Amino acid sequence: MMTLPTRESMYEAVQNRDESFVGVFVVAVRTTGVFCRPGCPARTPLPENVEFFARPSDALHAGYRPCLRCRPLDLVEQPPAWVEGLLRRIDADPRARITNDDLRLQGIAPDRARRYFLTRYGMTFQAYCRARRLGLALKQVREGQDVFTTGLEHGYDSDSGFRDAFAAVLGAPPSKSETLNVLTCRWLETPVGPMLAATDEHGLCLLEFVDRRMLPTQIQTVQRRFDARLVPGDNGVLRQTHDELEEYFAGNRKVFSIPLALRGTPFQESVWRELLRIPYGQTRSYQQVARALASPNATRAVGKANGDNRIAIIVPCHRVLAADGTLHGYGGGLWRKQRLLELESGQSALM
Repeated sequence: MMTLPTRESMYEAVQNRDESFVGVFVVAVRTTGVFCRPGCPARTPLPENVEFFARPSDALHAGYRPCLRCRPLDLVEQPPAWVEGLLRRIDADPRARITNDDLRLQGIAPDRARRYFLTRYGMTFQAYCRARRLGLALKQVREGQDVFTTGLEHGYDSDSGFRDAFAAVLGAPPSKSETLNVLTCRWLETPVGPMLAATDEHGLCLLEFVDRRMLPTQIQTVQRRFDARLVPGDNGVLRQTHDELEEYFAGNRKVFSIPLALRGTPFQESVWRELLRIPYGQTRSYQQVARALASPNATRAVGKANGDNRIAIIVPCHRVLAADGTLHGYGGGLWRKQRLLELESGQSALM
């Protein structure tokens, strides 16, 4: 379960309309039945009337409705300025070690950075930095650079310290790096919610909504299937995924050209390939997909393979409907399935 900041610090953020806490929590008001972003301009409620949740979905499940003024369900296009600054600093020099004292000198509370990164990126700020450093280190060790030299270049004072850190993050010591695969992952914002994308050296192997309940299981499955660990970073396939998704949501792309790395059971892969054959703007039933695979009695198995799809939108499992044409079985939520189908039917663009 996600850990929230203290109630006192969250209420203070609400009082100060502190938007740097956006993405860390939402505040719900018992007297009005609505929930808001921390920076909502509405009048600050009394402390005894508020309730805090880690995610908007938690507030919705508790019976609250989103505020019409601050629109807490809408996509936040950019992280707060202080987070953007940190990300730019890391990208400029991933090898640099940013200490808590460095954060304080920038006016950033280390605890706030830790919680924000944990909430939005699935790891603390320091873990994010370590993963970036070690991802680069893995590449250098694979290219033949001495382990001790690589460790020193990435800020480790000893060979053993580097080996321990390497194993903790990537799952294997440097001596085994020639056989260790790394999946490069990136957080992508979309009009229907943030997504986690990951690639191996051949293509996209994961694209999933970060609030999907099954995401941890999907990550574990991908890591097992590819014998790899996820490391934050960027590459050409991830940039192409970002760009083509933007075009898709703007209504300007109907066919994706992103290279895919599908890896599942033979039956799963056959279903996923069949999904790729469903044209933009069209749908199929589970039974139709089963018949196309020459397995007319495998409707239920097709449904399960459809649900096990780990590359949402690109492998269009949202285009599969129940036999009566109703929406059914979408891991990202039926509301997303509906919006994607509306986009593809030409009813509206989502950008």
